[in-house]
Amino acid sequence: MIPYFSWTQIQLGPLTIQVWGTMVAIGILIGAWTGARFAARRTLDANVIYSGAFWIIVGAFTVARLFHVLAYDLATYAADPLEVLRVWHGGFSIFGGFLGALSGYALFVWRRKINWLKYADAFIYGLPLGLGCGRIGCFLIHDHPGTLTNSPLGIVYPDGQVRHDHGLYLSINGFVLAFVFFLLAKKDRSEGFFCQVFLVWYGSVRFFLDFYRLIDIRYFGLTPAQYGSILMVAAGVAWAVYQRRRPVLADKA
Repeated sequence: MIPYFSWTQIQLGPLTIQVWGTMVAIGILIGAWTGARFAARRTLDANVIYSGAFWIIVGAFTVARLFHVLAYDLATYAADPLEVLRVWHGGFSIFGGFLGALSGYALFVWRRKINWLKYADAFIYGLPLGLGCGRIGCFLIHDHPGTLTNSPLGIVYPDGQVRHDHGLYLSINGFVLAFVFFLLAKKDRSEGFFCQVFLVWYGSVRFFLDFYRLIDIRYFGLTPAQYGSILMVAAGVAWAVYQRRRPVLADKA
């Protein structure tokens, strides 16, 4: 079992650096760099990844905040609307982030007139590694404590109880998926393949892990993220089936 330790801030003289935000920023940089390398290996323009990352990040953080406000704690923000702007207090939803990232990517594709499918895998390829790094921040500040456990990966909290830690599990999941992507990339894959794998993998893992969350709002027994997970898996499977059947249907025609 893992001893509890917390690291929320780094003090550099008068400057206070938030550990969570720092790890998220590192994850964004590493994810963009990894995606750019993937694009270059497939004779795509790596600079498109760096340019598109700006639109994706803006969309992701904007919608992640709004999704959290509306789905997780609307009463608090309704009582103090200015709290919506106090993002340093925390409160972002990863599934809102996914929706925002998709919106930002759509806008970027429209402005640049690029083939969205050719570049989609390059953008998604760096995401697991970025999530793995970013979720280390969640683990270090322990903002997602879980239910009691006897697991060797359980965290011994200050009260002596051993709990699951969602940040730790999601960080590990990100790094594992990044390694799986690395192995899968050794062979040629159809366009959209890595997007499909991400949708099914992440959606499945997150749906399962949310049953072990201690503090989270639930609607009819499921968290907002679990409903999002169901949609992710369904979208990934439907996309894969459609892509596999499309050539067959074309031949019959």
